[in-house]
Amino acid sequence: MPIASLSRFTVPLVTDQSNSSQGLLMPKLAYRFRVTLFNFGVGGEPSTELTKQVMSVDRPKPKFEEIKLSVYNSTVKLAGKPSFDDIKLTVRDDVTNAVTFKVGQQMQKQFDFFEQASAASGLDYKFRTIIELLDGGNGAYQANVLESFEVQGCWLKNVTYAGGDYSKATDAMSIDLTICYDNAIQLNGEGAVRGVGQPVGRTLGALSVGT
Repeated sequence: MPIASLSRFTVPLVTDQSNSSQGLLMPKLAYRFRVTLFNFGVGGEPSTELTKQVMSVDRPKPKFEEIKLSVYNSTVKLAGKPSFDDIKLTVRDDVTNAVTFKVGQQMQKQFDFFEQASAASGLDYKFRTIIELLDGGNGAYQANVLESFEVQGCWLKNVTYAGGDYSKATDAMSIDLTICYDNAIQLNGEGAVRGVGQPVGRTLGALSVGT
């Protein structure tokens, strides 16, 4: 008979809310992820060259403006317009120049540095980014997506090319991309919208009370 001691490796739970003997849930691991860029640079197809050279990436960071209502002896705080902080994507700079040229093409779409001409509209240069968290599968065992974020309306806000350094004999050159974007939607492993973007209904309530 097995001794189920591992079921104790977690925080004790209230029995009427959850299984009190439930063990610790497996966490998502930071190194199991994949990033795909669509309509990035010239060509329009998914930019798999960047996918293979990704070193690190941020997940979307939603935030809300704060609205303060001053009333008599107190202050009421409400959620204002939402926005997202920039995402930092770091990629390796390969010897074929595939990555650095792709990044350069994307910047050229945003602004022609040779002719000093701007893009006519955001539609001409904005791209889409998919950040997927994986379960570790590979080869004969297909990698399953645990969760993903679809980041929409992306453009490069800042590009930093790592410089040379004689003292860093084991470091690969990299390119840091700061991605500005309009919106991000969260999806589960089957591609259904869950969490951020999921319809949860809209509570109207009484407009004059209930703040």
